[in-house]
Amino acid sequence: MSRQQLTWGQALGAYLKPRVITMFFLGFSAGLPLLLVFSTLTAWLRDYGVSRTAIGFFAWVGITFSIKVLWAPIIDYLRLPLLTKSLGKRRSWMLVSQVGVAIGLVGMASVDPQLSLLQVALLALWVAFCSASQDVAIDAYRIEAMDEDYQGAMAANYVFGYRVAMLIAGAGALFIADLFSWSGAYLAMAVLMGVGVITTLLITEPDHSKVSKEADVLQSEWEQRLLGKGEHSRLKQWFVRAVACPFIEFFQRNGRFAFVLLLFIGIFRLSDIAMGIMANPFYLDLGFSKTEIAEISKLFGFFCTILGSFLGGVLVVRYGILRPLILGAVMVACTNLLFAQLALIGPDKAWLALVISADNISGGIANAVLVAYLSSLANKAYTATQYALFSSLMTLPGKFISGFSGMVVDAQGYAHFFIYAALMGVPAIILSIYFWRREQREWHLEEPQPDSRAT
Repeated sequence: MSRQQLTWGQALGAYLKPRVITMFFLGFSAGLPLLLVFSTLTAWLRDYGVSRTAIGFFAWVGITFSIKVLWAPIIDYLRLPLLTKSLGKRRSWMLVSQVGVAIGLVGMASVDPQLSLLQVALLALWVAFCSASQDVAIDAYRIEAMDEDYQGAMAANYVFGYRVAMLIAGAGALFIADLFSWSGAYLAMAVLMGVGVITTLLITEPDHSKVSKEADVLQSEWEQRLLGKGEHSRLKQWFVRAVACPFIEFFQRNGRFAFVLLLFIGIFRLSDIAMGIMANPFYLDLGFSKTEIAEISKLFGFFCTILGSFLGGVLVVRYGILRPLILGAVMVACTNLLFAQLALIGPDKAWLALVISADNISGGIANAVLVAYLSSLANKAYTATQYALFSSLMTLPGKFISGFSGMVVDAQGYAHFFIYAALMGVPAIILSIYFWRREQREWHLEEPQPDSRAT
C-alpha cells in the first residue's frame, strides 16, 4: 500500500510496532545519564559547597557529546570479544555502554565532592563518554531496525523515553537527594539504567548480512585506491575501512549535493538553538516567578514536546519526510515571532502558555522529522559513523552562535533578538522546500512516460 493510501488509523498504528515501542525504553536509557553529569551534578556540587568557578569547569564534560563522531567508527567497525557473537554488533555496544554508565554512577555515589573533586570530575567524564557511546549505538540500531517510513515514529518514541528519563534524573534525583542523600539519588539512577540493560537483552539484532557484503566491496575498492595493492598493516586497513569509507561513501553517493545536505543539517536547528539559551533569562526579566516558569515552561512544556514528537512521527508515516520537514522549519521560525510579541506584551500568563505550547509542539515536530530525515541519509553499512557526524553537525553551529545571544539582547532588547532568531530559520525553510521540489522532479523523471504512438 502506498503512503498516499494510508489512513490516519494506519499511520497511528505505527506506534504499535514492537520495535517502535522498544524505542521508548532505549530513549529512557539514553536520556537518564545526561542531567546526572550536568544540572543535577551542579546542584549536588553546590550543595556540598563547591565553588562556582570549579562548577563552571564541569560544563566541559558536555563536549564529549559533541565529539562522539571521533570514536563512532570504532563502534561501527570493532567487534567485541564474545559479546558481538552472542548479541550482535549494535546490542553488544549498547550493553557495554549501559553497564559502563551504571558503574560510573555507582562510583560517583561513593565519592565526596568536598574531598575528591577530581575523582568526581573523572567519573562524570566516564559517564558522559559511555552515555555518548550508547547514543551512537542506539542511533545505529534505530536506523537499521525499521524502514525509513517508520523512522518518525521511532524518533518520537525515543524522544518520549528520553524526556521522561530527564524528568526523573532532574526533579526525581533532587527529590531523592532531599529525602535521603545525594549518594542515594545516584545509586537509584544507577539501578534505573537496568531499564536499558533489560531492553537490550530482550530485543533482536537487525540483519546486517546484506549491507556487510556491500560494505566489503566498497572497502576493498578504496583500500586498493588509497593504499595500493599488496600487504598493509592492520592499522592502515582499519583506518581506511572504519574511518575513511563512511565519509567517502556519503560523498560518493551524493556527489556535490552532499555539501548542500551538510549545510542544511547545520542550519536547520539554528533558529531553535540560538534562542534557547535566552529563554529562562527572558521569562525572569519579563517578571514571571520561578514557580510560574516551572509550571508552564517545564511541566506544561514537557507534555507539549511529547505531543509534537508524536505528531511528527505520524506525519512522517502519513506524508513522508520532506513535507513535514517544511512544516517543522516554518513552525520553529514562526514561534520566535510569538516570543517577540510576548516581549512587547509583558508578563501575561495566558500568552506565556500560548507561546510555550507553540514552541514545544513545533520543536517536537521539527526534531522528530529531522531525526527521521537524517536517518534516511545514513547508509546502513556505516550507520553509527555517518549519523554521529550528522548529529554533531546538527548542534555545533547553533551552540556557537548562541554564545553571542546575550550581546544582542543587551544591545537591542529581547523583541529584536527573537525577530533575528526567526530570520535565522528562513534558510532552513528555503532548503526544505528545495529538497521537496527536487524529490518531486526525480519522481516525475522515474515515472514511465505514456507512449505517444498509442491510440
